[in-house]
Formats: sequence, structure tokens, C-alpha cells
Amino acid sequence: MDLERRLRNGEFATSFPGELELRDEYGVSRHTVREALRALRQGGVVTAVRGRPPRLGRQPEITQPLGALYSLFESVEAANLSQRSVVRKLDARADAHVAVRLGLEESTPLVYLERLRLAGEHPLAVDYAWLPAAIAAPLLSADFTHTALYDELATRCGVRLTGGQEEIRAVVPAPAQRELLGIGPDIAVMRVERIGISKGTPVEWRTTVIRGDRFSVLAEFSARNGYTVSLTGAGRDRPSVT
Repeated sequence: MDLERRLRNGEFATSFPGELELRDEYGVSRHTVREALRALRQGGVVTAVRGRPPRLGRQPEITQPLGALYSLFESVEAANLSQRSVVRKLDARADAHVAVRLGLEESTPLVYLERLRLAGEHPLAVDYAWLPAAIAAPLLSADFTHTALYDELATRCGVRLTGGQEEIRAVVPAPAQRELLGIGPDIAVMRVERIGISKGTPVEWRTTVIRGDRFSVLAEFSARNGYTVSLTGAGRDRPSVT
């Protein structure tokens, strides 16, 4: 709706118009305005209390731990938000660049899964995952609308991740990614590149472009040991930051 577009563009950063103002501006009935506001309230975009004008709501932030094997699906649910994915592509294909990252021959068949991840009713991330078809072919019949990739990988393929490596960096999103995420030019994104390992063997290469205004990472440390963030990309090791 037009209100969502204006919200994404930051038009109501300081205040949000009331029902009468919206009715006059759009030339619609008050009932129509209330229905539009009801949808925004359900998504947490605006809050409203009887007798007071609507106010912008604060969207919950998704926090991920550093140095731990985590599932974005579980983190979204832990934030009391419903997790849903729009599956854009799910097929078998070859990609020489990804195959090399997984330590495979360039022509090795791979399962490719591309999803738009939503937290609540709003986009959170665009996810691109690659897995060797030799172990992940059963995933081609899975419905990823409301399920975790790792759960399906364990159930259908008998493969569980035991560790991995991850690199997180701030990037400028491509225009198509910005449109999918529903963000304006003033919102930053982070790119998370992950290689998932099962019993010492790479089984997943994933790139996730995630909204910077809804996502943060958390590291724990102690005075004695400090903390270590490993900046490691698949196939190449970099010095650790301690």
C-alpha cells in the first residue's frame, strides 16, 4: 500500500498522521483508513491507543551470537515474531565459483535455494544457499515457507552441521535486493557469508543480505580471555581479532 511505501522512505520519521488526516488526504472512508491502520498495527509498524493518534512502532531487532552455530529461523521465533519465507528459487544447477568454495569439482551438481526471509510481516533478509546435490537432493521436494534449512537437511538428508566459518561485513545492496527488502537508501545492510561443515566436510555455502536496522551480532568476552572474532572466508584463513 502507499502508506507502507511512504514509511519505507522515512516520510513519517517524526510523526504519523491521524485517521481524519489520512481520510482527507486519500479521499477514502474512515473505515478504509482504519483497515489500513489495522494491518500496519498487526505488523508492528504503528501502535495505536484509543483516544490517541497512531505512532510509529519500533520493529523488534534480531540478535545473533558470534562464535556459535545458529539458525536465523530460530532467532526470529525467539524474538516472538513469526518466520516466513518466500521461496524464489529451488533447483539443481552447477556453479563453478561455489563448487570451488565447497572443495568440489567445478561441474559438481548443486542444490540452490533462494529465499526472501520475513520476520513478522516485513522483509528481514535475502538468503542464497548452495549445497552439494549428492547429499542435498531430497531438499528439492521440501516446502521452505515455514521451516529451517538445517531442520530439513537433518530430517531429509541425515546431515547435521557440526560447525562452520562466517564473515560479516557491511555492504551496499544491489537495487534488486533493496527493493526485495523494502528499504530506502538510508538503510544499511550486512552481508553474512557462511560455510557450513558437517564432520569436517563443507556441506553448505550461504550468502545472506540482511537489513542493518533489524539485525545485530553479539559477542561475549571476559577480562581474562577477551573474545575472538574469526574473520574467515571459505577456503582462505585470515588472522583472528582478539
